[in-house]
Amino acid sequence: MYTHRIQSAEDYHSAVQQSRENPEAFWAAVASNLQWQKPWEKVLNWSFDPYAVHWFEGGKLNITENCLDRHLAERGNHTALLFEPNDPKDRARRISYNELFMEVCRFANVLKRNGVRKGDRVCLYMPMIPALAVATLACARIGAIHSVVFAGFSAQSMADRINDAGCNVVVTADGMSRGAKQLPLKRTVDEALEHCDTVSRVIVYNHLNWQPEMLDGRDVWWHNELEHVDSHCPAEPMDSEDPLFILYTSGSTGKPKGVVHTTGGYATYVDYSFRNVFQVEPNDVYWCTADIGWITGHSYLLYGPLMSGITSLMFEGIPTWPDAGRFWSVIDKHGVTVFYTAPTAIRSLMAAGIDHVLPYNLHSLRVLGSVGEPINEEAWHWYHVHVGKERCPVVDTWWQTETGGIMISALAGVTPSKPAHAGLPLPGIQTVLLNQEGKEIEGNDQEGYLAVKFPWPSMIRTTWGDHERCYQTYFTAYKGYYFTGDGARRDEQGMYRIIGRVDDVINVSGHRFGTAEIENAINLNRSVVESAVVGYPHDIKGQGIYAFVICEQLPERPEYLREEIYETVSTAIGRIAKPDKIQFVSGLPKTRSGKIMRRILRKVAEGDLSNLGDTTTLLDPLIVDEIVAGKV
Repeated sequence: MYTHRIQSAEDYHSAVQQSRENPEAFWAAVASNLQWQKPWEKVLNWSFDPYAVHWFEGGKLNITENCLDRHLAERGNHTALLFEPNDPKDRARRISYNELFMEVCRFANVLKRNGVRKGDRVCLYMPMIPALAVATLACARIGAIHSVVFAGFSAQSMADRINDAGCNVVVTADGMSRGAKQLPLKRTVDEALEHCDTVSRVIVYNHLNWQPEMLDGRDVWWHNELEHVDSHCPAEPMDSEDPLFILYTSGSTGKPKGVVHTTGGYATYVDYSFRNVFQVEPNDVYWCTADIGWITGHSYLLYGPLMSGITSLMFEGIPTWPDAGRFWSVIDKHGVTVFYTAPTAIRSLMAAGIDHVLPYNLHSLRVLGSVGEPINEEAWHWYHVHVGKERCPVVDTWWQTETGGIMISALAGVTPSKPAHAGLPLPGIQTVLLNQEGKEIEGNDQEGYLAVKFPWPSMIRTTWGDHERCYQTYFTAYKGYYFTGDGARRDEQGMYRIIGRVDDVINVSGHRFGTAEIENAINLNRSVVESAVVGYPHDIKGQGIYAFVICEQLPERPEYLREEIYETVSTAIGRIAKPDKIQFVSGLPKTRSGKIMRRILRKVAEGDLSNLGDTTTLLDPLIVDEIVAGKV
């Protein structure tokens, strides 16, 4: 029985008070809901300067025992994963907790048979199918550190991540289906591994019955390997601070950074936040539409729901195929009760028209959630009225890859919800607004930089192989605080509204890309001398990518070079990072010290041409007139 459930406004305020008066006692009580192999000796040991945080020191556990083993006696036959394939004509699959436990143990033994040991890094590059969940949990079962790479990323992006983590095994599939398209994943892995020398084994899952080229001595089939193992695999005892996974997120330097999350604190916070934000009930059918390649999929498709012992729906397809009613069809088909998706998806389905929603009754829905970026008021109301029928609370969750779990959100039906506002911090999360000097801004109806002044269990521990980068990125801008990189407003009731990034990061469809990362990719094109990338408001994606590009000579046929650049970026990063607009320019607005004035470029991209500010300090003020005149 979960004992730290917040089910009323009184519970919320009481929990907030407890967490502030004695945070260690508060988090110890939350952590006691997990199954530990050995109790901890010290709840928390921390410093933000220099940065070092340790939760539940001396404690040992394995997250898969909390996801699987502890449910077997009473809920073994309950559906753990409900798989809805890409093609609605294909049959859905139900996997019980007993079956998932057996599959995870068997594949964990496959990993061991192929040389994987505790602490090794395993790269997973797979479709959104149950085998991906099995492989992820199997890594955790034996103490290997999983690094899931979104299967939309390019070979180069995968190679960068494999090399940074030093992965020795890659798990992939022959191919994947995504709407009407099919993509050759194994071929992409082969291309990536031409630039990697640490990988000794590639395990290939047969998903589409293709026959990819298999390299003798390196590549093996998943199904063949299963013939050599049994389903007995004890859970590896993991220290609370042992790494559970690395997940790469874009950095402002252009090099993706490997965010490291550790076992005990991550498990504690994800379990706590999942149960309370969504107010889950034992027979819920919960659907998070995120890919496991992103943090949302890690925390709230896989680990959170399974620790709660409920049914988690896993969807291979896309929301608009075979038509824009697919989400609503799946909800009715499986009786989904809790639905968690991104504003990008909601806006694209709004644009498709209400006729795609009306054929479905959606009566099973109880809670709606939003994740990835702030949801605008129009989309919030459409979601609330047409999907939730004005009876489902909407939780607009704010959090980050680095935070591990939801930090600010309404608790469904328990704490207030307001359109375009994330809401109140979860108990145990001590958010503050800072001014430019780093002083805390007191009171409500205020705006500032969003930061957190006390550690929480699932916070980033380091960036893989470069702890100094972690410290410099998150803890030096304002000493004594974790700086989120976001600006926020606190309204009269103390509810937070996220305004957006204050650094050089663009949030495209809920996925963060460093401007430098995209610029580096554009600059790979042989015709490009220099580029500058900014974000601008986009009706569907939240933010679009606007690129200002300098060429050796202005192209005679700009559309041809645009297509080349699109292809360059798609190859280097993935199609998701492709610029929405490319403007060819002869120069960029730079200061005399050579710094690009991105503020001016953002204004141009946004169409705010009457408010460009003082340009007289630029090296060449006339370049701004040229850029304004050539806006696309």
